[in-house]
Amino acid sequence: MRVAIAGAGAVGRSIAGELLENGHEVLLVDKAPTAISVERVPLAEWLLADACEITSLDEAALQRCNVVIAATGDDKVNLVVSLLAKTEYGVPRVVARVNNPKNEWLFNESWGVDVAVSTPRLMSALVEEAVSVGDLVRLMRFSQGDANLVELTLPPESALAGTRVGDVAWPDDTSLVTIIRGNRVLTPSREDSLEAGDELLFVAAPAREEQLEDLLSATTDADQR
Repeated sequence: MRVAIAGAGAVGRSIAGELLENGHEVLLVDKAPTAISVERVPLAEWLLADACEITSLDEAALQRCNVVIAATGDDKVNLVVSLLAKTEYGVPRVVARVNNPKNEWLFNESWGVDVAVSTPRLMSALVEEAVSVGDLVRLMRFSQGDANLVELTLPPESALAGTRVGDVAWPDDTSLVTIIRGNRVLTPSREDSLEAGDELLFVAAPAREEQLEDLLSATTDADQR
């Protein structure tokens, strides 16, 4: 898979390193000469250019990319890169970094963004996830399909503890994608049983989040008495 990353700062280089280790082809683009540090990511392609300019993106052969990641520290730049990647070059997957949470509402399909990653939101979500049991935590928003990646740790008193996944009447527009149990990562099947303390990851429509949280946090009859 060919991936172009706009922004060769610490974030862009870190992403590039991970992708290269996984066998992908990576191009780093930055307009600042000081950001071009080939020795830091020697296996990547490097391009000194302004990713907001069509001529630069032509030189980067963006039409050959499977994914574009707008990872600069400037939200305006990330929006422009995302829009150009999607509308001018038809890139199938566009991921954009959100630096200022106040701008998060802009990072949607209207600007060509498939996945918006808000670092401040993600950090706060991880803090919430570390201290919350029974509360739904939103980890990431997917622009296409109007869905979020959400997490909830099943509390000990939940009525669903011990219930098989296939026997749960899940809300519409939700999908249980992963169960994290201790050190194990499980792909849930209908026969798997939920256990207290399980970290459950869902892709869910925003309108279903409250319903999902109520379902998973519902206490047993014994606890209610």
